[in-house]
Amino acid sequence: MAGKEFKQRIRQALNNASLRGALGRFADSYVVSREEVYAGRDFESLRQRIAAIKADAAGRYDELADRFSRAVEARGGKVFRAKDAAAAREYIYQVAKEHGVTEIVKSKSFASEEIHLNEFLQERGINPYETDLAEWILQLMPGERPSHMVMPAIHLPKEEVARVFSRYLGEPVEPDIKNMVRIARRELRKKFLTAGMGISGANIAVAETGTIVLCTNEGNARLTTTVPPVHVAIVGYEKLVPSIKDIVPILEALPRSGTAQPITSYVTMITGPVPAWRGEGEGIKELHVVLLDNGRTRMAADPVFKEALQCIRCASCTNVCPVFQLVSGQVYGYIYNGGIGSVLTAFFNSLEDAVDPQSLCIGCRRCAEVCPAKINIPDLVLKLRERVVTKQGLSSGYRIALHGIVAKPKLMHTLLRAASRLQGPVTHGQPLIRHLPLFFSNLTSGRSLPAIAKEPLRDRVKRLEGRTGRPRLKAAFYSGCVIDFAYPEIGEAVYKVLGREGVQVTFPQGQACCGAPAVYAGDRETAVKLAKQNITALEEARADVVVTACPTCAVALKKDFPELLAGEPAWEERARALAKKVKDFTELVHELTGGQGKKVKQAKKSGSRAVKVTYHDSCHFKRHLGLDQVARQVLKEQPGVELVEMQESDRCCGFGGSYSIKYPEISAPILERKLKNITESGAQVVAADCPGCVLQLRGGLDQKGSSIKVKHTAEVLAALENLQGGGNSK
Repeated sequence: MAGKEFKQRIRQALNNASLRGALGRFADSYVVSREEVYAGRDFESLRQRIAAIKADAAGRYDELADRFSRAVEARGGKVFRAKDAAAAREYIYQVAKEHGVTEIVKSKSFASEEIHLNEFLQERGINPYETDLAEWILQLMPGERPSHMVMPAIHLPKEEVARVFSRYLGEPVEPDIKNMVRIARRELRKKFLTAGMGISGANIAVAETGTIVLCTNEGNARLTTTVPPVHVAIVGYEKLVPSIKDIVPILEALPRSGTAQPITSYVTMITGPVPAWRGEGEGIKELHVVLLDNGRTRMAADPVFKEALQCIRCASCTNVCPVFQLVSGQVYGYIYNGGIGSVLTAFFNSLEDAVDPQSLCIGCRRCAEVCPAKINIPDLVLKLRERVVTKQGLSSGYRIALHGIVAKPKLMHTLLRAASRLQGPVTHGQPLIRHLPLFFSNLTSGRSLPAIAKEPLRDRVKRLEGRTGRPRLKAAFYSGCVIDFAYPEIGEAVYKVLGREGVQVTFPQGQACCGAPAVYAGDRETAVKLAKQNITALEEARADVVVTACPTCAVALKKDFPELLAGEPAWEERARALAKKVKDFTELVHELTGGQGKKVKQAKKSGSRAVKVTYHDSCHFKRHLGLDQVARQVLKEQPGVELVEMQESDRCCGFGGSYSIKYPEISAPILERKLKNITESGAQVVAADCPGCVLQLRGGLDQKGSSIKVKHTAEVLAALENLQGGGNSK
C-alpha cells in the first residue's frame, strides 16, 4: 500500500484546481490535435519502424557507442562513457573546474535531472541556470518539480508565474504572457553571454556520424550549444541509432506524438564542435559528450524490460493517461513521469524510487495504444510490480486477501456465502450497498456497491443446464467472481442467449478466480496457483469452447496463463491449448449469428419505441481483445435498439479492479467524467461487456439517483423488452 506521504501528495494534487484544469484542457485538445496531425499517415507502420530501429540499437549499445565515440573524436570532440550518475557528475564538474567555469546555462535535459546535476554543481560553487522557459520558472520556485516530460510547467497558471517573476525581480509583474516571455528573454540572455559552459541533452545520437540531434520549440538550446566556449551534451545510451537515415521516422513521430505538431520549431544537428562566440569574434569550441549508462546496459540485457529503451520521450503516454491528468508527474513520477517513467526510474535511479509511482497505473492501456515506439507499457508496469513484490513482499492486507483467501477457492466461496447472509445491516434488503460505516465509507463515496447474491450462479446452473438435442457447440462457461457472486443474472443471460443459438453450456464447478487481482498486485505465486486450478477444472469439461463474459478473465485465460506457466513445459502446453478455446461471449454470439443478429420474438412489441442504448468500451475488451466494433455490430442488429455514441466511449470508467479500492480518490473523478458523458448521450441504457465496468457504472448512476440502466451486453440480448423499466437494480 502507498505510504501516508504519497497519499498526501495525491490529495494535494487532486485539490489543485489549476493543475487539474491545465492538464485536463491540454489532454482534451491533444487527442483531437494528435488525430489531425497523424491524418493520412500509417501510424502503425511508423511505430513498427521506430520500434525496430530502437530495439536493434538496444541489442548493440557497446558497438554503437564505439562508433559514435570514434566519429565525435574524429571531428575534434571528446566522449566520456559514464558508468553511473556519480561518474557523469564528476566528469562534468572537472571540465568546468578546468576552465574556471562558475556559471552554466542548460537547455532542458531530463538526463541531467536523472543524475541530480544541478544540486551537485551548486554544492561546489557552480551556478547552473535553466534556460528552457518552463524549467527556468520551476528553478525560481524552490522545491517545485516538473509535472510533464515535454511541458514541465504546464500545471502553473499565468497568475502564479507572474507572482514568481515578481518575487524574482522585486517588482510587480502583470500576468501577461507576452510580457513575461520578454522578461524571461531579457534575463536569460545575460546568462547566455556570460556563461562559461552550456549543457544540453539530446533527442537522438547517430553512431555513423557522431551527430547529436535536438528538437526544441524555443531556440534556447541553440544558444546553449553555440554561445558558451564549452558544450557538454549528456546523452543516454538509448538515444543511439546506427545511421543518419534512422532519425527520419523518429523526427516524424516525436513532435506529432509529443505536442501534436508536424515538426518542432527547431531541429538542430550538431556534428563535432561548432564555432563559439567570444565577444570579439569566433573562438575554438570544445564539445564534450557524456554517454550515460546509469542502468541502461543492465536494462538492455534484461529480456523483459529491454523494450522500454525504445522510448523516444514524447510523453504521449502521459498525455492520454486518465490518472496522470488528475495528479501530474509531480505525483505520478520520480524524474521521468507516468507508467514508462516508473519503469525507467527502476533502472536509472532505483526500484525504491519507482514503488509509489508504478502503483498509480490503472491498466487502461491507452498509453500502449498511442506509443509511437510500440512499447507495451502496462505489461511492463505489471512486471515491475512483480519485482517490487519479490524484493519487498506483499503488504499485509494483500497477503491476507490473496494468499489467505483468493488462492483458496473453497474458503473464498464459503466466506462469500456467509457474507450474503450477514450483509443485511448494510444492504437494508436492497440489491445495492449505498453506505458503508467507519473507515470503509470511502468505498461507497461516489458509487454504490452490489450486494452479494443470495444464490450464486454456481448454485443456479443446475436449473439452467438443459440438454440440447444436437448442440452446435458444447461450451464451458467461465463466469469469473463478479458474475458468479454479484451478478448471477448476467450468467443466466449468457445461458439464455447461447441456448437460443443451439449451444449447450456447462459450468465447471472447480473454477476459481482468474488470478487477475494477483497479477495486478504483482503476486505471481498466487496467479500461478490459480492458473493451474482453472486449467484443470476447464479441461475436465471437455468443451469445444470456453466462453467468458468478462474481458479481464478472457485476457487471463488467453494471455496470462501461458505466460505465467512458461517455465513449466507440460503446464505451458496445457495453458496454450486452453487459450485456443477461449472466446468472449459477444465475440461468440457474433460468430454464431454470422454477423446477422436473429430477430428475437420478445425484442420488439408492435408499436413500441426503440430503446436508446449507448456503449461503454471496457479497457480490456477494446485494447486487449479488439472487440469494440464487434459489440457495436451485435447491438445494432438487435430489433428495438437505437445505438447512440457517447463522448469518450473508450475512456476508462475508473474501476480497475482493486484500483478503485486502493485509490478511491482517483477512481471517483474518473468515474464522474464517464457518468457525465453517459448522461449527455441521452441514452436510456448503457451496455458494457465487462462486469467490473457494470459494477462501477451502476454504482455511480445509483448514487446520482439516475434512471439510466446499466446492462451487460448479454442482458441486453437476453431480455430487450425489460430495458424500458426504471432504476438501476439488479
